[in-house]
Amino acid sequence: ELIDRIKQLEAHNTQLKSIVQKNLHAREDTANGKAKKKHRPFDFSKCFKRHILLRFYYLGWDYQGFAAQEDSIETIEHHLFAALRKVCLINSRETSNYNRCGRTDKGVSAFHQVISIDVRSKLAPEVQLEESSLAGELDYCSMLNRVLPEEIRCLAWMPMVNAAYSARFDCRSRTYRYFFPRGDLNIDAMEESASYLVGAHDFRNLCKMDVGNGVVSFMRSIDEISIKPSQVDSNNDSSYDMMYLELRGKAFLWHQVRCIMAVLLLVGQGKEKPSVVKDLLDVEKNPCKPQYSMASDVPLNLYDCQFNEKSSESNEEEMGGESDLSEWIYKEDDLRRTISDLQGLWMKQSVKTTMIREMLKTLHGILEERFAGAVPICDQSVSLTQGVRSKEYCPLLQRQRCASLENRIEHYAKKRRIEVSVKSNDSNASGSDEPPAQHVRDGINNVGYVDHGVPGMDN
Repeated sequence: ELIDRIKQLEAHNTQLKSIVQKNLHAREDTANGKAKKKHRPFDFSKCFKRHILLRFYYLGWDYQGFAAQEDSIETIEHHLFAALRKVCLINSRETSNYNRCGRTDKGVSAFHQVISIDVRSKLAPEVQLEESSLAGELDYCSMLNRVLPEEIRCLAWMPMVNAAYSARFDCRSRTYRYFFPRGDLNIDAMEESASYLVGAHDFRNLCKMDVGNGVVSFMRSIDEISIKPSQVDSNNDSSYDMMYLELRGKAFLWHQVRCIMAVLLLVGQGKEKPSVVKDLLDVEKNPCKPQYSMASDVPLNLYDCQFNEKSSESNEEEMGGESDLSEWIYKEDDLRRTISDLQGLWMKQSVKTTMIREMLKTLHGILEERFAGAVPICDQSVSLTQGVRSKEYCPLLQRQRCASLENRIEHYAKKRRIEVSVKSNDSNASGSDEPPAQHVRDGINNVGYVDHGVPGMDN
């Protein structure tokens, strides 16, 4: 009876998914303001193909993350594939040899997102890599930008020699930037605390553990980390200066950057000592993560990605040959249009920012004039930390703890939701932020996994 009931529920679940998909597509058609017209299918069998890298930027604040989801069309990947199909560059995602460098979470942006994909080409394979022929190739960026939302833009493309080259597995480093106002933060203390993060560590206390998706190893390496100034306040009030935290590494865990930033903000506010990071990295001394709120998703940006010269799929003979990489191809007209589009978005946000800044300037003046000796208010960075703020601060290491990694593994193993093996401990070491699917049972929803913090990246 139980088996029959499970089968009924699975069938009902499938039916509901189908209804949701139909409703989503109907909403999309309505939003486009156009009735669907029947077009003769594009005949891809008559076209040449080529393997390329495509570089995009997107502002993810109003999107549900990068990765496509069953119950939402408001993802970057949904709009990307809709555009690729609309301009007939691919037949389907399944047949496009597609990989992504990062998988950012809801609200997270990217300036240097890269995908590898097979697309339609005007050129025969034997001349596709000739420099003299590249000028006559399809203008991929222009084609896509005409149909993409204004927050998503294709910047450049790169012709690839090796069809096995993967934007995911052949990425050697990813750089994130987290933007924040100086406020009354002690930047020196934050820099000292951040310095303890450099190198290989177990970051289980500085991420969201995703054991249910098969992630059981939390060793990662941060190659560089620094805090740098971005913009100086025009009214010479340093509390309104903008800064950013920059981290570079091969791979990041789910929410890792946002958890790191949350702790650094506590240090900058004087609520924690810089050494608290060392304590959190000591998993022998602190095997259970203390409960704390993450930093906001809005300021996080996947800002740069660097790639291996040769594909990891190359054999020994190929590894000694020329690089698989070439130069990114930009077109001046496309780049100028993109800059103009981004300036338009900047204008909308900057006007709002300037208006609020002038209002604050006036209010600061009233406070100083009416209440002589009043302590200046520098709470610009306070709202970056999510969650309810307690009136009395409780130090991190004195807080209630989450379940240990071992307890989580035992919990999911009992439910048969994960299969723990030695192999699974290293399965995510390739630099991807995505969960190792081979160790996750069918039916488990992986949609929420981000990278990166960094790629899976809800960092």
